[in-house]
Amino acid sequence: MASYSIEKRPKADGGVSHRAVVFVKSKGKIIHRESKTFTKSEHARTWGKRRVEEIEVSGLIKHKTVPLGELLNLYYENHDLWEKTGRTKRYVIQMLMDCDIAKIDSNKLKTSDLIEHCQNRRDAGAGVSTIYHDVAYLRSVMKKALSVWNITANYQIFDDAIPVLRDMGLIGVSHKRTRRPTSDELERLRGGLEKRMAYRSNGTKRIPYLDILDFSLLTCMRIGEVCKITWDDLNTEHKTVMVRDRKDPRKKAGNHMIVPLLGGSFDIVQRQPKTNERIFPYNPKSVSSGFQRVRNELGIEDLRYHDLRREGASRLFEKGYTIEEVAQVTGHRNLNILWQVYTQLFPHKLHTKDKV
Repeated sequence: MASYSIEKRPKADGGVSHRAVVFVKSKGKIIHRESKTFTKSEHARTWGKRRVEEIEVSGLIKHKTVPLGELLNLYYENHDLWEKTGRTKRYVIQMLMDCDIAKIDSNKLKTSDLIEHCQNRRDAGAGVSTIYHDVAYLRSVMKKALSVWNITANYQIFDDAIPVLRDMGLIGVSHKRTRRPTSDELERLRGGLEKRMAYRSNGTKRIPYLDILDFSLLTCMRIGEVCKITWDDLNTEHKTVMVRDRKDPRKKAGNHMIVPLLGGSFDIVQRQPKTNERIFPYNPKSVSSGFQRVRNELGIEDLRYHDLRREGASRLFEKGYTIEEVAQVTGHRNLNILWQVYTQLFPHKLHTKDKV
């Protein structure tokens, strides 16, 4: 016999969500349970009634279950799903396949299993934001199990588990990163990269580290974007470049943006040899790897190549550009994220704007 109930669940912003829970009992025991959360109680009731009617008319459809490791592997081997998946998610899913949690049946995952996994990851040195990726990506795969592979997976357990994991301090968001390179660090990096260019110039493809470093600072581009732009993307009349498929949490494919080449970035482009369709025809991993080696040799701590993007955005703000103008350079759709994450202003630079 099928029935449903509505549960009120408090939200972090002080509001309330409504979860419809559908039960199927046989001989006094619950043999099936599913739920869905809505912002309005009437929507929750409508869904609950509809699911009860569907179950009463059609009955429960029996689906197979598999160990979570097998489910993760099915996801990993489905290239249609991979095309829309980032590198971080791929890495996490590969890692999860080797964890103890991968042995658990897809429909028997419990909150206690997730707690144990998160504790093991914490004890191994993973941070709360890294562990949250484990939980979020596992949930994402399990939610696709029924529709894609006809496999039952108890993904509803995450509704109960995630608040508990947060309360226990096992998962959370990453801390706001504020690292900016100092003038001294940038000068030392330039010197080290110049030496590396001279060392690498005999016989191997010479990467113009200094030009790429300065171009990254002036344009706020990710290194992958720098190494992807082509001569056809360049508009010499307007001194702009088309950056294709810019990273965006909502949309990446087709997310093209025209970016102004400010400062001396246009001149940097103009002096690159036109020997390839790309302006900087280098592997972004090789560029960032060379940067990291020089940084380590110089003893510069806790500086990442991506920090140059924050440095560039902060410089634009310090020069007086508006947040909307800076967003046109960085590509941010969400201005709050741009302001909160990609700016770290040096207080002493504000003296240059003092009119008193």
